This record gives sequence, structure tokens and C-alpha cells, in this order.
Amino acid sequence: MIYGAIDIGTNAARLLIGEIITDKKKSFVKKISYTRIPLRLGDDVFENEKISKEKTEAFVKTMKAFSLILEIFQVSELRAVSTSAMREAKNADKVLEKIKKESGISVEVISGQVEAEIIFGAFELLHLPVTLPFLVVDVGGGSTEISVFEKGNLVASRSFDVGTIRMLKGKENPLVWPEMKDWIQQYVDLRDEHLIFGTGGNINKVHKLLSEHDGDDIFIDDMKELLSKLKSFSFDERMSEFKLKPDRADVIVPALEIYIYILNEISATKVRVPKMGLSDGIIYDFYKKEKYRNEYVG
Repeated sequence: MIYGAIDIGTNAARLLIGEIITDKKKSFVKKISYTRIPLRLGDDVFENEKISKEKTEAFVKTMKAFSLILEIFQVSELRAVSTSAMREAKNADKVLEKIKKESGISVEVISGQVEAEIIFGAFELLHLPVTLPFLVVDVGGGSTEISVFEKGNLVASRSFDVGTIRMLKGKENPLVWPEMKDWIQQYVDLRDEHLIFGTGGNINKVHKLLSEHDGDDIFIDDMKELLSKLKSFSFDERMSEFKLKPDRADVIVPALEIYIYILNEISATKVRVPKMGLSDGIIYDFYKKEKYRNEYVG
């Protein structure tokens, strides 16, 4: 079956249309169509605590376009979620009501905890050893989610109000950094080496800039060097030198700063980038539910 997942983030809105393919007892998300629109809802929310009329109209047009794409691919089930920016927008209900009326798509605002749980759901597709301790770090435009796993179980998960657009706007609380440090010390056994997974558009782009092969880890020293280079260039120079889109050329810098901070606190030297995220988790969740209905409900 073909499923649809819409992720309305602080930086961009994404539509993933996909299905789960099983090959040699391993499953993966086959991406049939992927559309990304740089809405930048966080520009409004972190400045004025609400979505502007102009941004709302762009949001409506985006969702109308998504609706047409969903129709073309005859998607059987859809889930549309919004994260940090819409959690904080004071007029979120009014905006989402307009979205529903004009596009027919219902968007649910999910918590950081739910966001982390959906992302982790897709990690079943990696078939990791049960004994492997690992962390999942997802850096978005408005928040950063960290989840800790020991012996195959989620032992702790937390959403922190620090993200790329929030930092660019100077709207992060300075106390969030020691708060994150204290939380890591409390829930991560630093005596054991943990595998670190990074998710999100920025770390995917960093991986592309630093590595030639999808499966390669990227190292913190290389990330620091890249950060230094990016900071030395102007916005336009970053786009030219690193072939970055306008909506990536600014946010990639604070994203690297957040990842490097977390890696330092965990004493980790590298991060693995599985190229999966919230949308993949939604697709896989649909598949699991359908499989359960077929096997146990009939």
C-alpha cells in the first residue's frame, strides 16, 4: 500500500509518499515522491508568536499542492503533523482550521515526545543489535530531540527548546545549554560508548558535504572544520561555495553548533546519519498497523 506523510516543521514543510518494501527479510521505506517547501514558519513564530497572514496563505497553497500530489499517487492513508513552530504559535488553531477548510488536510500538532517516538519507530528498519547502546539526536528549526536507548529499550527522551531558526532569531534561552548537559549526565551512562544517530535535513546535508558514501560515519573534527569554514563565508558565498539552497545556507551553522555541543558532552567522536526521520516513521507506522490488521484481525 502507498502511504503519505506530511511533516510541517519550523523550517520547511515536507510531503513523503512511500511504501514499505521487504527484501530478504529486511524492510525499507521506498520513497515514491518527496516534496519540500521552505515555508520557514519559525520566522514568524519566534518573532511575533503567531503565523502572519502572508505566511498562512503560503501554508494554504503548500497544502493544496500536497493534496493534489496525494491524489495523483492515490495514497491510501495520510498523516499530517506539525512540530515546534505550530506548538508555539498562538493562532495555530485558527491557521490549521483554515488549512483543513481549504485543502481538506487535517494537521495535528504533536509534542516533542511524540515526535521523538515516531522517529525512533523507523529505526526498527536498521535492525540494530539489541545490546547496542545508542542515542538519536534530531535537530530541527525550533527544537532538538534526544532519545537514549539501552538494551533495545527507550530509557529517556527529551525535547529541548533549541533549534536552528530559534538560534538565528536569538530566541533560545541561555539556560537550555546547561539544562541539556545535566540531562545527558543523568540519563546517558558515559562509561559506555554509545552510537550516535543524527536525523534531520541539516545533518543529512552535512553528511553529503563530508562523505562520499551513504553508510559512512562523519567525525566531529571534520564537523568542526566545516563549521569554521561556513562561518568564514558570507551567506551568498556559502550558497556558491557549498552549493547550498538559501533556506539551508543559514540554518546549517547553528545545526552544526548543536550537534557538536551534544557530541562533546557525550564524549563521542562521530555520528551516523541514517537518512530517515519523522516522515519515514509515519510511513512505517502505517505499515505496521496494516500488517497487524492483516495478521491478527483478518
